Amino acid sequence: MTTLQIDFVSDVACPWCAVGLASLEQALKDIGADIAVDLHFQPFELNPTMGPEGADAADYLIAKYSMTREQLAENRQRIAERGAAVGFTFGERKHVWNTFDAHRLLHWAGVEGPPGSQHALKKALLQAYHGEGRNPAAHEALLELAGAVGLSGDRAREVLANNEFADEVREAERFWQQAGIDGVPAVVINRRHLIQGGQPPEVFAQALRQIAAEG
Repeated sequence: MTTLQIDFVSDVACPWCAVGLASLEQALKDIGADIAVDLHFQPFELNPTMGPEGADAADYLIAKYSMTREQLAENRQRIAERGAAVGFTFGERKHVWNTFDAHRLLHWAGVEGPPGSQHALKKALLQAYHGEGRNPAAHEALLELAGAVGLSGDRAREVLANNEFADEVREAERFWQQAGIDGVPAVVINRRHLIQGGQPPEVFAQALRQIAAEG
């Protein structure tokens, strides 16, 4: 059986990352058991300089991307439609926050958590923010989500309180930026093949089959 390493480079604050992950998951179901996958979630911050108080989402996005409110509404509608097509329901997101602590917790889940826990935590974080408008920077929310996916609440509290894995996350962010990743989601297969953006499931499935066939 062929095993593919998949690095899913993304940010919790990225709506297309929620679409892309749901789409990739659908593609993996469609492929079935012929191709095994070693899936890792890698950090990328869309708003790395944002303070802990965050910002009004509409005002921030309009200023950052030089768009009108009408364009923002159109973009959100398009994203919502793409999300619905792969089973992800977007809610109202009125605020944006810094996501560095969420990335630290995801890194911890990847190195210390049981198999599948990093994936589960990533999905929980995307749902909490994009589906429910919750603050992914709030430690109480992070602790709740970690516990909900079976991770140790006490250990999660230690990680957050002691700023653990900050250096590792920064190093990983630099690695992927130096590798040329400047937008997310970026799906990297076997550290050689890049699939950029929240592609439809059939695009992911075709690419994975082709890469697996090439050995």
